[in-house]
Amino acid sequence: MTKPFKVGITGTGRALPEKRLTNSDLEKMVDTSDEWIVKRTGISERRILDEDMPLSQLASKAAKNAITDAGLDASDIDLIIATTVTPDYLSPSLACSVQKEIGAEKAAAFDMNAACTGFIYALKVAQGLIMSEAYNNVLIVAAEAMSRATDFTDRKTCVLFGDGAGAVVLGRVEDGTGIDKVNLGAIGKMGSVLTIPCLYISEEDRARRSEGMKQVVWMDGSEVFIFASRIMSEATSSILKETGTDISEIKYLFPHQANIRILQNAAKRLEMSMDRIYSNLSMTGNISSASIPVCLNEAYEKNMLQKGDKLVLVAFGGGLTYGASLLTWSK
Repeated sequence: MTKPFKVGITGTGRALPEKRLTNSDLEKMVDTSDEWIVKRTGISERRILDEDMPLSQLASKAAKNAITDAGLDASDIDLIIATTVTPDYLSPSLACSVQKEIGAEKAAAFDMNAACTGFIYALKVAQGLIMSEAYNNVLIVAAEAMSRATDFTDRKTCVLFGDGAGAVVLGRVEDGTGIDKVNLGAIGKMGSVLTIPCLYISEEDRARRSEGMKQVVWMDGSEVFIFASRIMSEATSSILKETGTDISEIKYLFPHQANIRILQNAAKRLEMSMDRIYSNLSMTGNISSASIPVCLNEAYEKNMLQKGDKLVLVAFGGGLTYGASLLTWSK
């Protein structure tokens, strides 16, 4: 029996650190240049979390903004899903810390790790739980402090990453809008091309890093670029085909913000103009799972989104993971 409702985004929010790390700053730290960084990545600056500020505090700001935007109180949230690869603690989870800080005492809370695809994975989980009528209002907060997992002597990776948090509230919508479909995928056999060790590190992975640098990101840039360029267009094309949606019906594509060349490659393969592919990459860098919800909130606040607009959200990340969602904007 078809449900009389779908699951839609009812509120959005974001929070970015005040501190900026510009390409000029990086020129003083490693052998690089503003021209090289912009040409290769499209990034001009990224936000950096203060050393004495927990990620949970930034995540809570984004969460509060999303709850307010949804017209709800923290007491109305009955589940919190946090996505991150850079939590303050393994336990308590980031989600539990957010629950404490925003006062959502009735909410269950847990973390998810699908790297940069985390927000798409969380959408799928939240959609299923709301459709099953187990929960009514689910808060997804994607928060990353990638600067804390970056080796700033490695010029190949340190130019890429930044910090930030984005959040959405999901709930029932009965007007035909909402999430139409979410597809998820993983290619675990390629997981070794992008790693951040935690409590264990293999000798092979240790050898790839600078002396004394254990818990930092390492990436085979060429392999990730090839994978990302292919999967962004394939995941988008697949979800459009499965839903019988023509790409001309899509107002905007919201991709994971990793590298401008990847976005340009995807645009070419999909035959989409770049003005339909939302990007804030130049000012934020790669903020992992937080990039898509931050972009959604920015676009909404700029009045770029109208109720009924069809959007595709698509991401790829460590694991390797990937995912795409087709939705009709509900706000």
